[in-house]
Amino acid sequence: MSASDQGQPKMSPSRFDDDPVFVLHESGKIEMQATVEVTDNKGLAMAYTPGVGRVSQAIADDPSLVWRYTWRSNAILIVTDGSAVLGLGHIGPYAALPVMEGKALLFKDFANVNCVPICLDTNDVDEIVEAVARIAPAYGGINLEDISAPRCFEIERRLQERLDIPVFHDDQHGTAIVVTAALTNAAKVTGRTLGDLRVVMSGAGAAGVAIANMLLAAGIGDLALCDRVGVISRDRPELHDVKADLALRTNKANLSGTMDDALVGADVYIGVSSGTVEKEVMERMAPGGIVFALANPVPEVHPDVAHASGAAVVATGRSDFPNQINNVLAFPGVFRGALDVGATRITEGMKLAAAQAIADLVGDDLDTDHIVPDPFDPRLVSSVAAAVSAAAIRDGVIRTL
Repeated sequence: MSASDQGQPKMSPSRFDDDPVFVLHESGKIEMQATVEVTDNKGLAMAYTPGVGRVSQAIADDPSLVWRYTWRSNAILIVTDGSAVLGLGHIGPYAALPVMEGKALLFKDFANVNCVPICLDTNDVDEIVEAVARIAPAYGGINLEDISAPRCFEIERRLQERLDIPVFHDDQHGTAIVVTAALTNAAKVTGRTLGDLRVVMSGAGAAGVAIANMLLAAGIGDLALCDRVGVISRDRPELHDVKADLALRTNKANLSGTMDDALVGADVYIGVSSGTVEKEVMERMAPGGIVFALANPVPEVHPDVAHASGAAVVATGRSDFPNQINNVLAFPGVFRGALDVGATRITEGMKLAAAQAIADLVGDDLDTDHIVPDPFDPRLVSSVAAAVSAAAIRDGVIRTL
């Protein structure tokens, strides 16, 4: 059946018609699909009126039944305002939609989680919180996506306080989970532990803050977080609340100055920002360094430069180099595990359990060019989901129906 037969307008020729990426995206990448067949009046009477009225009345009498007799137990809402899309920046809600569709596709294909992408035409924190909270009753979880810092921190916090379902900003926590898993294995393959490492991180936005918090929870030796001004330290004035809090918990030596200064003798460089780090700066790191240059599409340090500077392990956010730090290693399994036990939030323990499950999957294949599993490893989602479910039960954040 053609697009016009399905009620969609017939598209005129486009200058992108010879580009296979654009051809793949034509008319979008997801669609709604029924889970039951309605082929006669009897089926219609059960799936819709009058039968559906009995189900609605039962839920009205006992709201907990919504988890059994609707899709809510296996559905999440993906929300963006288009303010921090990939490495493209503030490109707005329309341009963000292909990314949100892609996220929904991955949730369904990898973890069989149903998703609805919502692109909000506002950057106002109050309006975003109110809009999401108002439509949340149809979903078992909220995945916030591509919302710029520092607004993303407040939006996530306020929604989680208001809702009894998991609210998870993937740019923060998905990235942090995979980085923690990768760094655990990078330390192991170089004969160290997380507690042995001194980390310098470039970027104090959503991802940087979440990575810092998670590495601290995982027992990192020390971590200096750097923003555009330089190293975040306890004596730096005019830090917003999130950075001021991190200043108290990081940078044990109270380093100051530039990121280049902080890299002298460091074991690990993590880049979650734009910009370039020169070879001579990389050479100031300790021998056997670990370099995670995660900016996309251009890493802060090209892998060839990092290796030439003496790095033992190098990871990027790209699929055309070894050790891709990709959030798809985490978010499908995290939500699968949370939904499976009716979790009401994603705890630090659940995130750490997910990171350990990802790291453990590498097993005997651990190598400097193989510190994370393949996203298509058939064990991945089930392993992460099982670890997350168990952690949710331990942390006491499961819904009692």
